[in-house]
Amino acid sequence: MATAPGSPAGPTAFPELNEVLEEVFGRVQAVLGQNFVGAYLTGSFALGAGDVHSECDFLVVTEVRVSEEQEQSLRDLHDELPTRPQHWAQHLEGSYAPRRDLGSLTRLDERWLYIDHGWRDMQWSTHCNREDVRWTLRMHGIPLAGPDPAEFACDVPPDALRRRMRAQIATFVPDLLSWTSFDVAWTQRYAVTSLCRMLYTLDCGRVASKAAALEWANRALPAEWHPLIQQTIDDRDLGWDPEARPRPGSVDQTMELARYARTLIGGA
Repeated sequence: MATAPGSPAGPTAFPELNEVLEEVFGRVQAVLGQNFVGAYLTGSFALGAGDVHSECDFLVVTEVRVSEEQEQSLRDLHDELPTRPQHWAQHLEGSYAPRRDLGSLTRLDERWLYIDHGWRDMQWSTHCNREDVRWTLRMHGIPLAGPDPAEFACDVPPDALRRRMRAQIATFVPDLLSWTSFDVAWTQRYAVTSLCRMLYTLDCGRVASKAAALEWANRALPAEWHPLIQQTIDDRDLGWDPEARPRPGSVDQTMELARYARTLIGGA
């Protein structure tokens, strides 16, 4: 397994996670055989900001779409992982992407075999086949096994990233509330963080980690948003607690931030 720069013991700073990655992707290679191209960390860990509250995002690249037999073996693997007591076994999230899909932006939004962190059932989903994930893979992906992703992943221009962010900002709140609720404090913090990441990409044409986007927003956005953003930074370590309620007034402020973001893309 490859080792990230500055982390001689493994690709991340977490020994338990490194052990899980080595075992899981060793098994994945055995399942896929000649269909295996490579396995890569994406998301926060690739962007240098993964912490104990992060999911560990990955992308496995295959020569061709997985066969029915391979799919079932992968489903069995990912069904078992979240039943383990290890923290990181419950927080792997990613997809299995055919190499040809990554070679062209015309293959964006094709469905890939996907596992959400903490879930046991895999889905065929477009979740990882987006411009921001593609950009992170090509520019910062950490190989666990396989070639440099720049050898097969096409370039994602800044304007392509910005188009995706405009679309996401336009429908962000209803999309968010289709699967979670502002009754939970985590949702409010997630909303602020996501909006800051989208606004960073809209402005800079790059992808940033959650932490980096919040710090950028605390400098670059108008001062009226700084208390909300600083509160989100300060509360990062609170993590997921379904019983925790948002701070008073924070949901209304978050909705205002969403409206502000829409004004920047010409929306109401």
